[in-house]
Amino acid sequence: MRNFILFFFLIALIITTTIIKNSSKNLENQIFVTNENINILKNKYELVLLEFNFLTSPKQLLDYQSQYFENNLISKDITKMKLIIEQNEKLIISEFNNNIFNNE
Repeated sequence: MRNFILFFFLIALIITTTIIKNSSKNLENQIFVTNENINILKNKYELVLLEFNFLTSPKQLLDYQSQYFENNLISKDITKMKLIIEQNEKLIISEFNNNIFNNE
């Protein structure tokens, strides 16, 4: 009888250990996947933040110009810009109008 109780106790211990180990492994896998997703999102966030910071203001662009490009960039007046449209294999040059982009 004593051997039976000891045997039953050992089997219960082995089963419990196996269940806990499998649960622990599943949790570790979920943690790893979540950390990888967080790293991917952090990288995307950093790229978007860089893009936002770079394109937020003309003053910043002028600062970057003087810092990195020296005299390679020049300022343009947007009112003097022209719009080129291709229709029926012909190029039509017209005045730039902000309403064109609002209608699309």
